[in-house]
Amino acid sequence: MDTGEDRTGPLVPPGDWPGDPAGPGTPVAGSAAEVAGLAAGAGTLGELVARQSVCRACPRLVAWREEVAVVRRRSSRDERYWGRPIPGWGSERPRLLIVGLAPAAHGGNRTGRIFTGDRSGDFLFASLYRCGWAEKPTSVALGDGQRLIGARMVAAVRCAPPDNKPEPAERDICSPWLVAELGLVATDLRVIVCLGGFAWQAIWPVLGRCGLVLPRPRPAFGHGAEVRLESPQAQNPQTPGEVLLIGCYHPSQQNTFTGRVTPAMLDAIFTRAQAYANPETDGAVT
Repeated sequence: MDTGEDRTGPLVPPGDWPGDPAGPGTPVAGSAAEVAGLAAGAGTLGELVARQSVCRACPRLVAWREEVAVVRRRSSRDERYWGRPIPGWGSERPRLLIVGLAPAAHGGNRTGRIFTGDRSGDFLFASLYRCGWAEKPTSVALGDGQRLIGARMVAAVRCAPPDNKPEPAERDICSPWLVAELGLVATDLRVIVCLGGFAWQAIWPVLGRCGLVLPRPRPAFGHGAEVRLESPQAQNPQTPGEVLLIGCYHPSQQNTFTGRVTPAMLDAIFTRAQAYANPETDGAVT
């Protein structure tokens, strides 16, 4: 960490942030076993995201996210950092699920919302707004009044990792949160968009645990890659029916600056998601 950065400011306790899903009494997972138990035992989506947002099961990630929240970037020295796991966010009955790998140290870890607080988030939310999935073209921080329309955002790993690279064991410890979240939003889910190859790889084991039949060999990631997945347990309300999985290049600053990802390319992905998720309304979200 750059020693020239600001080192002031307390960490945010549960319940002390606008829109915070947790409170002082929210149970905290401190191990892989506790993650599995608390995720499976959450009776509502509200309970689940509250528990996600206070997890302390991965010591390396806890240490890093909290150091970043105290040692801040100079450009954000006067801001309070979230510094906790980033819970799932958006519609409680989504037709679209957007999956990323992990929050950025000075993005989601600062703002409390995935894909928020950096240029990749600016690029993404502008597209979601144009394509009818978001109420506003910008996302500032958790509690800013932004609303997703028929969509939900999650990360495979909920804490910001050093060098943006979570370890496989950390991904696996975190996966019960995503399995449980998929189960609680499965009823209307039609499309999953994976932003980046890492998210694409991370989602497959989760989809299998949710009861979807996975093709073998695993399809390769690519921008616009599509795979239709079905479940033999489609009558189970906690198991998605047919779901379209779509790959999308990550709207990272490197990708958008070099033209590997353009606004038109991102719009094409989310327009395709609209058409598949809402065929009865010609792609319009209700």
